[in-house]
Amino acid sequence: MAFKIFDLYETENVIIEDPGLKRVINLKPKIILKSHGRKTGDFSQLKVNIVERLANLLGVPGHRGKKHRIMTSSASGKYTKNMKIVLAALKIIEEKTKENPVQVLVRAVEKASPREEVTVIEYGGAKYPQAVDTSPFRRVHIALRLIVHGAYDKTFNKKTKIHEALANEIILAANESGESYAVTKKNEIEKQANSAR
Repeated sequence: MAFKIFDLYETENVIIEDPGLKRVINLKPKIILKSHGRKTGDFSQLKVNIVERLANLLGVPGHRGKKHRIMTSSASGKYTKNMKIVLAALKIIEEKTKENPVQVLVRAVEKASPREEVTVIEYGGAKYPQAVDTSPFRRVHIALRLIVHGAYDKTFNKKTKIHEALANEIILAANESGESYAVTKKNEIEKQANSAR
């Protein structure tokens, strides 16, 4: 008998189409996704299931550049609260798309992960923007963070609940829709890198 995530969603038939991300998207099935913060060291996040990584980022959405955003009650460090939000979002995705929600999440990560970024190099006292390829590990992290930021923006000071906003953002990103915050930001990052070549 195969394990399912939370005994609800199977991961055996989930297909990762992007060959660069096959190694870094962890879909190892567990009944309870809780690493208790024990996965430490370089690239330790590779051992953490993608659904748990999304829940962890919900607790700490992160800053945008130098701007510090106000945290709301939906974003807390509590595992149970974060995982309830993710599970509610996965149920909405399943209802709307009639697909395995883990497959939709993986597709959203693939579509929202930038392939190149801009870094600053210093040469002779002057600083220049330089386009660089993004590592697969970082691509997944950026995609998940952008999805959480998009959901967070759509729910802050609005009537939309966080799980509805998260489900909506994942579906839009999976369909590569222009309405998705994550896809828009990804295109923006790649455009900047293109002009910094």
